[in-house]
Amino acid sequence: MYEVLLHPDAQQVYVNANKALAKKIARCLEHLEQTPRSHPNIKALKGDYTGYYRYRIGDYRVIQVFVVAIAHRSEAYES
Repeated sequence: MYEVLLHPDAQQVYVNANKALAKKIARCLEHLEQTPRSHPNIKALKGDYTGYYRYRIGDYRVIQVFVVAIAHRSEAYES
């Protein structure tokens, strides 16, 4: 399972969204917690956005970036 953290700007959109959109965003966030790259609405972006993924919610897009950890190789795999 993954932890989804929202940028303050994204949090503001979520908080101010109407009920229908907020429900769709909540469902999106649940999918991202479970399988962040495996869903029909998730697509890897290209060009200047290589390394980013997007999740389509109608006319809205959730853009995601993954950095799991930065550590020296001797410590990277320790629990």
